Amino acid sequence: MKVVGLISGGKDSFTNLILCSTYGHETVALANLLPAEDCTEELDSFMYQTVGHNVVTAQAQCMGLPLYRRRILGASKEQGLEYHGTKGDEVEDLYRLLFAVKNAHPEIQAVSTGAIASDFQRLRVERVCARLGLISLCYLWRQNQRALLRTMIHSEVEAVLVKVAALGLEPRRHLGKTLGEMEGTLHKLNRDYQSHICGEGGEFETLVLDCPLFSEGRIVLDDTEVVMHDNSGIAPVGLLRVKSFHVEPKPGQAGVRFLVTANMPGQAAGIAVSMQKAAAC
Repeated sequence: MKVVGLISGGKDSFTNLILCSTYGHETVALANLLPAEDCTEELDSFMYQTVGHNVVTAQAQCMGLPLYRRRILGASKEQGLEYHGTKGDEVEDLYRLLFAVKNAHPEIQAVSTGAIASDFQRLRVERVCARLGLISLCYLWRQNQRALLRTMIHSEVEAVLVKVAALGLEPRRHLGKTLGEMEGTLHKLNRDYQSHICGEGGEFETLVLDCPLFSEGRIVLDDTEVVMHDNSGIAPVGLLRVKSFHVEPKPGQAGVRFLVTANMPGQAAGIAVSMQKAAAC
């Protein structure tokens, strides 16, 4: 099937795209939801990861695929498990985004998503897909997280932590570390505190810098800083702000290295199609 990849920038959405390719599907476009304001790093969202959203256009560039984006203008209004369509809810932003992608690519039959354990997210994506006549492909659903993390690392998904919010995770120590570097720590925290190895309890979020699907280059972070959101409790919350980065060819690839700064708007290099104009910061 022809697939649109719904990506957050993190490990789960790209791992699911790898599995889509493994099972014979073809990804023809990518879709992403980003905050209404470019300077906003994280939203209080029940549905979407937005940390690292300024790097998503470079991820599309590395895959050589068109990227469609929409500003998140709604909020989490309908908070029950089932979703029936609510005006002003953030799920409607997803519907409008995928509606636009389907119009641009009528050959698309399915949507790739990276949900692992959240029924709240999975059911909403499936509801939107049903409204659009699309199939939801979610190969990570209910997989053993210990085995899934090992699969991600073994599959050469290079993802770094860009948010931590859990007992045992220290922003200044762990932000920017790769999954491979964090594997032992994540297993230990699971044993000690029953935390989710893949971060499904909100323990951490990641940003993919390279993976087997990146045929046009890989992302290198040049300048980052740790931003503390909450340093008062036993589980401090911190984000890794990406200030600048560049995309460079992989070994054996031809191409020109190009720089991207983190404060640029949601579109880059003509790849991203922003569905909403950015609000002023």
